[in-house]
Amino acid sequence: MKSLWIKNPLAIFTPEGIDAGGGVVVQDSTIVELVSSSDTPSVPCETIFDASDHVVLPGLINGHHHFYQTLTRAFPEALNQELFPWLQALYPVWAGLTPEHIAISSRLALAELLLSGCTTASDHHYVFPAALESAIDIQIAEAEKLGVRVVLTRGSMSLSVKDGGLPPESVVQDQDTILADSERLIQQYHQHGPGAMVQLALAPCSPFSVSRELMIETANLARKHGVRLHTHLAETDDETEFCLATMGARPVDYLEQVGWLAEDVWLAHGIHFNSEEIGRLGVAGTGICHCPSSNMLLASGLCPTLDLEKAGSPVGLGVDGSASNDGSNMIQEVRQAFLIQRLKYGSKRISHEDTLRWATQGSARCLGRIDLGIIDTGKQADLALFTLDELRFSGSGDPLAALILCGAHKADRVMVAGKWVVEDGRIPGLDLVELINEHSRLAKHLAE
Repeated sequence: MKSLWIKNPLAIFTPEGIDAGGGVVVQDSTIVELVSSSDTPSVPCETIFDASDHVVLPGLINGHHHFYQTLTRAFPEALNQELFPWLQALYPVWAGLTPEHIAISSRLALAELLLSGCTTASDHHYVFPAALESAIDIQIAEAEKLGVRVVLTRGSMSLSVKDGGLPPESVVQDQDTILADSERLIQQYHQHGPGAMVQLALAPCSPFSVSRELMIETANLARKHGVRLHTHLAETDDETEFCLATMGARPVDYLEQVGWLAEDVWLAHGIHFNSEEIGRLGVAGTGICHCPSSNMLLASGLCPTLDLEKAGSPVGLGVDGSASNDGSNMIQEVRQAFLIQRLKYGSKRISHEDTLRWATQGSARCLGRIDLGIIDTGKQADLALFTLDELRFSGSGDPLAALILCGAHKADRVMVAGKWVVEDGRIPGLDLVELINEHSRLAKHLAE
């Protein structure tokens, strides 16, 4: 096995108390040694990468996204709206999605994530108009081409407007179709265990778009196959009012009624909880993926991150959809979380290391991945390396803090499973100009 020494980084983000100032040694897909400051590896290394100009992070982990929404960024009819009217403006547009749209939007979203230092991406695809049954298969193929690790969720919507839900009939599916395709995807693609490159999770979209029975049966199916569960929850006050009016329960109560208040579940947003609900989520070990940019753009509210962590819930970070962000940049999302959570908790309680932890170890816990999110021996060699040679960093002191406070936006190098997938700020073999032109063409086509 060939060994690579990533030598003497400018700074490195490791668990507290661990000295890896001399760098890390990678063999195949795994970190095999942490080198302390002024030391050298204990094993011969065939290759050395001089990281003296680089800040080294665990690969960032995006816990919630909607790749297809890169096609509807800054969409005129959806501007200046809150969640429900925003969705109602976009559902008819998304009803026109084709396999070509899914391929190009996934490729662009994954490329944007990779270039921002993201090594594992979770996507929540829940729109399945006619002829789009293969959406998740297409996403898997695109991820494999780029070498990025993915946890893709087979989303679903079964309640249209005529059934008392929010989405139009053109984008929903019946329960039998949803469950059959969910099982097919798990059996065909899901990889168990450390180092998995492709994993599946099941993800009914939200309380206002799926039936109670589908929530229950989806949980039964996921647990039969040992995969995780995901959904949007407690994102807005409108959602709480909908749940009370149609189900006679607040969102967390409903979650418990359908068997989802559990440690194999992670939720997107998690904003509108009271203190008693936060305690129940913590006891259950249910994860929360904080999506700060989306929450700000749609004016949804502030996720109670520190309260959730204190109660026992894993807290991760996600960019959310590129129509409610409107980007797919993970390192920028770390800064957004840092700023908005300081607004909620104060400057003494939120540090740049807190938000980096959410984007790495926290997101890994939400996804059930103990092999990711930490630079340590035995963990997967997923790393993001940033340089501080732009104007925005000039005059900075602490390199790790500068990465967040000064607003890093692009990684210089990214490694997934021991392989460089970004080199010198570029994805080898990917023509970004061609990708942008094709993606823009399809976005215009979709909007017509």
